[in-house]
Amino acid sequence: MTGGAGFLGRHVLRKLEARGWGDVHVPRSKTFDLTTTEGIRAMYDRMAPDLVIHLAAVVGGIGANREHPGEFFYKNLVMGAHLLEEGRRRGLEKFVAVGTICAYPCNTPVPFREDDLWNGYPEETNAPYGLAKKMMLVQSQAYRQEYGFNSIYLLPVNLYGPGDNFDPATSHVIPALIKKCMDAIESGTDHITCWGSGDASREFLYAEDAAEGILLAAEHYNGSEPVNIGAGHEITIRDLVEKIAALTGFDGELRWDPTQPDGQPRRCLDTTRAKARFGFEARTTLDQGLRRTINWYRSQQSTPQQASLATAT
Repeated sequence: MTGGAGFLGRHVLRKLEARGWGDVHVPRSKTFDLTTTEGIRAMYDRMAPDLVIHLAAVVGGIGANREHPGEFFYKNLVMGAHLLEEGRRRGLEKFVAVGTICAYPCNTPVPFREDDLWNGYPEETNAPYGLAKKMMLVQSQAYRQEYGFNSIYLLPVNLYGPGDNFDPATSHVIPALIKKCMDAIESGTDHITCWGSGDASREFLYAEDAAEGILLAAEHYNGSEPVNIGAGHEITIRDLVEKIAALTGFDGELRWDPTQPDGQPRRCLDTTRAKARFGFEARTTLDQGLRRTINWYRSQQSTPQQASLATAT
């Protein structure tokens, strides 16, 4: 499993262990450079997998995507392409490609249905990343058609939960907001500043639920159609900020910086295909997940060394 040392990967590993899956290998970047054919071949040689779950990605929030569009495109593209090609050559039994909601067109009607994936260009701030990951869907379907290669493609929505990345330079919206609120409480600051207008909406999926969806698909789904993995509910960023402020105990002013981008106007997935194909439904409400994530972050703040280890990839 690539990306097994990352945020989502650690949740998937715990569920694999609970299921009793033996002989699970996690290639580490310091040993295998998965952006090169040499690194990927060395990984396949050493680990000889029957099934690959590809979670590894170069990823970040809006700021990181705007700063590193070329890096995000290239590294994500070549990882997926080389892993699929080498797996196909070696007779891999199954490849689980984990894509991204950023692959959807900017103005996709809500809720996003998998059939709308090609009806426009992705939102510009994360289009290079989204398109690079979407190429795995093209490759997966082409390889199934020509070679009979069994690969599936999943589209998880924005994830959050314990173990998330709280680095302000690269974090996504939920950990970034939790950190802003907690830092403001600690320093006595009377306000926080949030990007954009607050009008954009997002859907969020608790990482443990996402891990369950990925494993259900790995165990039970063998189709060529892409499948959304989400919760099926959206919330505006403004409402999300107010919710996180209340749950963290921050009662200061919430300021908005309209000079910064909102990103895609709305995001919410139609999750009926996941339920129909392999019985996945999200179990954790947003309030439950946010409380658990905030409590985890508080516990890590009291043990700085553990926090550093927990967020390492």
